[in-house]
Amino acid sequence: MTDAEWTVVRPLLPVPGWLRGRGGQPEAYCHRQILDAIGYLVDNGIKWRAMPADFPPWDRVYAFFRRWRDHALIQEFHDRLRGQVREKAGRDAEPTAGVIDSQSIKADAVVGADSRGFDGGKLVNGRKRHVVVDTLGLLLGVMVTSADVGDRAAAQVLLARVAAAHHRLELVWADGGYTGSLVEHCLATFALVLAIVKRSDDQKGFVVLPKRWIVERCFAHLMQSRRLVRDVERRTSSAEAMVYWSMTLLMTRRLARPRPSRA
Repeated sequence: MTDAEWTVVRPLLPVPGWLRGRGGQPEAYCHRQILDAIGYLVDNGIKWRAMPADFPPWDRVYAFFRRWRDHALIQEFHDRLRGQVREKAGRDAEPTAGVIDSQSIKADAVVGADSRGFDGGKLVNGRKRHVVVDTLGLLLGVMVTSADVGDRAAAQVLLARVAAAHHRLELVWADGGYTGSLVEHCLATFALVLAIVKRSDDQKGFVVLPKRWIVERCFAHLMQSRRLVRDVERRTSSAEAMVYWSMTLLMTRRLARPRPSRA
């Protein structure tokens, strides 16, 4: 993390309880060192025990990761960064539209049979990431399931979480796999319009479809993090936290990037 990125990130970090007078033991390592260590792990796909000696001990880094995962602090930090990125782009902090899609990923041998399955459409034995992004391609919500879970069944749960967290969300684009009763359910339950973007039967070859390319670009960003190329997490909550950490790396770079000068 560069000095410019740390200057942007530091005010957005959740404040520990001991600094608020709530008791507890002060942390022994600087947050910048811990964030760099987790970012290194996510970006390079190493094992926890293979943490380089330049960083704090791996067990202390993992304890920090686990605490932020279990107390939803990584989501809080991620959402603050997303609001800053949207405001820098001239948008409101809260989105009104989004895009939903899923991605099937092969699972490592450490993934148990209770959280893995076989996706017959993609011929993938592993897990599936269901994500909702805004019109800038920034993450609004993620849910990791076994690969045999249908898109409509997972979207019903994920859209409920996203709609509860983002009250201004009115429209979500999706592909043909989300057709059926889910459209009426979203409108009646969440007051959310689920617009299906279908591919024309006359089109041949690769064609960029409106709005759907936004979520595909988000998946491409996630694949830049080697830790996410294959699912190696024992728990689905850890897999979801890794997605949030990967997106924080992307957003901190965007925030630290100098604004282009206007003529």
